[in-house]
Amino acid sequence: MNSFPLIFNMNSWEVLVIVFLILLLFGGKKIPELAKGIGKGIREFNNAKNNIEQEIKEGMRESDKKQNEQTNP
Repeated sequence: MNSFPLIFNMNSWEVLVIVFLILLLFGGKKIPELAKGIGKGIREFNNAKNNIEQEIKEGMRESDKKQNEQTNP
């Protein structure tokens, strides 16, 4: 029995079954569209995450600046 561990402790047979099911459900022509949609969704998520991160950092800088102005009049 030759099992090659892959992502999430899945062996090669499990990966093959998942790939086969995806092909069966979506068809070969729809997979590139599906991958493009997933990529776009991930990109939008990362952009939103980065924007929120920037806003938090900016708010922290403004808070520190106000605190320094109050302690050093």
